[in-house]
Amino acid sequence: MKRIKTDILIIGAGSGGLSVAAGAAQMGADVVLLEGHKMGGDCLNYGCVPSKALIASGKAAHLQQTAQQYGVANAKGTVDYVAAKDHVADVIAQIAPVDSQERFEGLGVKVIRAFGKFISPDEVMARDTVIKARRIVIATGSSPLVPPIPGLESISYETNETLFDMREKPKHLLIIGGGPIGMEMAQAHVRMGCEVTVIEGAKALGKDDPELASVVLESLREEGVAIEENAMAAEVRETEGVIEIETKDGRTFKGSHLLLAVGRQTNMDKLDLEKAGVVASRNGIEVDDSLRTTNKKVYAIGDVAGGLQFTHVAGYHAGVIIRSMLFGLPSKARTAHIPWATYTDPELSQVGMTEAQAKEKHGDRLEVVRFHYSHNDRAIAERRTKGFIKVMVVKGRPVGASIVGYQAGELINLWALALANKMKMSQIAAMVAPYPTIGEINKRAAGAYFSPRLFESDMVKRVVGFVQRFLP
Repeated sequence: MKRIKTDILIIGAGSGGLSVAAGAAQMGADVVLLEGHKMGGDCLNYGCVPSKALIASGKAAHLQQTAQQYGVANAKGTVDYVAAKDHVADVIAQIAPVDSQERFEGLGVKVIRAFGKFISPDEVMARDTVIKARRIVIATGSSPLVPPIPGLESISYETNETLFDMREKPKHLLIIGGGPIGMEMAQAHVRMGCEVTVIEGAKALGKDDPELASVVLESLREEGVAIEENAMAAEVRETEGVIEIETKDGRTFKGSHLLLAVGRQTNMDKLDLEKAGVVASRNGIEVDDSLRTTNKKVYAIGDVAGGLQFTHVAGYHAGVIIRSMLFGLPSKARTAHIPWATYTDPELSQVGMTEAQAKEKHGDRLEVVRFHYSHNDRAIAERRTKGFIKVMVVKGRPVGASIVGYQAGELINLWALALANKMKMSQIAAMVAPYPTIGEINKRAAGAYFSPRLFESDMVKRVVGFVQRFLP
């Protein structure tokens, strides 16, 4: 049995764990990193990267099929499904070196390719090695949730961990789950020539502002995605290669392939947390505002910490704990400024409070300003006029922004900056945006906040009239 002592031990080489390892090692800490599966974790291998690559394939086909609006003849946009998956694999391969064992060893990190489990409050065993650490970071992420639907155990199905390796083009893809993953994959596949049916037990895109979500759902239905809401799956069966899903209200849906996209579950089962005195619930490991667990030497970050499950949150968490672990400075994680996006077409993005949340908290003090893509010249030129932004404002400061439309995932960045730094609407309005850009939508939204104050105010008009009488 080998024994190692280190400053920081990180369990999990996904986005959060890698960020901690890179930062800590480059600032002089002794770092050991454990990874029992693939470097880069879910995001690189099964999540953000491959899904966006496949979405790009579907988008390319769709652009050919709808080129006439630009004065270019429509084409079939026929998709070679195997080649599209090769494209996905190539994208992963191009990014993989950044997350590779070789790169991190070059930064001075000791990488051990094994799963780790606690054997004491400050010791972890990884195969034949015991690592004793001053601080331990749990960054094990999450995995696709497989719901307990009767019959599921006896049929073949896909999750995000298997979908991107699948080479057989689905004739009719059934998707259980109408959240972001389900809707992104639904649109990508319908654009690549598959029939697609989404079966959602409640409301599709139910965690987003319903007004914005409806714009996305309408677009997907127009493209041919069948979206069945309030359809809770009760039983699944497969007969002669045909998969049937029966819902609790008696509806039946048939298809050739099944994708499960009903959510995520945290990866904690191999850790033996109780031996470290780390408390966890069904949702994840319990942490305080500084991301420390019930064992003050142990931190948990990213999905396994039981909060927002996004790659960028794991990266943000890494920055929070590095400040605490390396410099001994107080550092707390916040969520009010964390944005998220769904990469359908049109895209859907959010930061801070939705309109409903802001109304509940701020009541009559809330002002909601809007600006529609149809009034943006670049959006008109690009034929991308479907969508709008609305910003929730309290006493001159934005408390939330919701965007649906072209490049919504890019536009939300400015509002994430504004919320993170407690900026005022006047600072957004003072920005000069190049013309013509989609980004002008943000400035025009800020302008919409000030327009009634400037152009509909009798006081402003009286002051202007008075000044004009006395100007030389």
